[in-house]
Amino acid sequence: MSILSTTRRRALATGLVGLSVASVLAGCSAASSATDPSGASATDKSVTLYTADGLGDGDSSFYSTVFKHFQKDTGITVHVVEAGSGEVVQRAAKERANTQADVLVTLPPFIQQADRDGLLAKYAPKGSEHVADDNKAADGRYTAVVDNVIGFIRNRKEVPDAPTTWKDLLDAEYKGKLQYSTPGVAGDGTAMLLLAQDALGKQGVDDYMEQLQTNNVGPSDSTGALAAKVDKGELFVANGDVQMNLAQRTTMPNLGIFFLDGKDGTPTTMSVPYVAGLVEGAPHEANAKKLLDYLFSEQVQEEATTVAGGLPAREDVHPSGAQADTITKLLDGVTVVRPDWDDVLKDLDGTVDRWNTATGTL
Repeated sequence: MSILSTTRRRALATGLVGLSVASVLAGCSAASSATDPSGASATDKSVTLYTADGLGDGDSSFYSTVFKHFQKDTGITVHVVEAGSGEVVQRAAKERANTQADVLVTLPPFIQQADRDGLLAKYAPKGSEHVADDNKAADGRYTAVVDNVIGFIRNRKEVPDAPTTWKDLLDAEYKGKLQYSTPGVAGDGTAMLLLAQDALGKQGVDDYMEQLQTNNVGPSDSTGALAAKVDKGELFVANGDVQMNLAQRTTMPNLGIFFLDGKDGTPTTMSVPYVAGLVEGAPHEANAKKLLDYLFSEQVQEEATTVAGGLPAREDVHPSGAQADTITKLLDGVTVVRPDWDDVLKDLDGTVDRWNTATGTL
């Protein structure tokens, strides 16, 4: 069992589409002449990754560490296009006639959306047989590579005792001091709304979100941007992403991570893994397959925890050390909800409309 071997249960299946902003291109393309079976130049030692943000922040990030080793081992350079969860899928879709990406990494339900829209090719990386069935597509078109969960963050000085229930966030002390990333725009905000609905019910979440708007500062496209505001005390509470927030705590010492109670009265979170897939028509298919195999190697899966602050997707990998101990302690006694993301994808428009109506967003 992996570190994320807490209680698993299926959540109700409703969802949202989310898009983040700002795409960043790192690296440049290589050039050569002959071609390989994938249609790329046989001597082109590169691969292009389109990825949701969260794993590539800084020189010591997961991507920086892993790709440096990958290039050393294979001679292949990884060029990264980093944006929001839905943004990278949109970009890949727009480029379908002239595919630029080789590998896609994004969060659910966006990876399921990419699969539905025919953007992914069948390929089960070596090592992916050790990933749980509910963390990958049955036909091999996508597989979770770094498991992750959502949560909330607080300023530990301003809020010494963490809230425990959704109702707690309605307290007047949080008026103008609470913010959450916008569902329908940010992936973690989307998952937060799903988690609230699992705890409160379909009608209950509509009523709750309407009340919460009294305290909410306003829309935010980015979950990551909220952490600095919480650390400085500009916000007291915000929604968060455990992998990202653990990494941020190295420079933001006032961040406290917590979880709210679910419908059974126990602290509950939702699994929102980073999921990888081979892009259909990848111009560097052979290199892309090598990268995917590398991401599922035991060493890299351990680094999903020791470097990224996330969780290995492979159930046979058990990282050790301070970071692993921190995550184990953080998730002790926490229920992890795993939605059926294919079902989530079916009710997108209606859920978005209901949230917009409840909050007066539109």
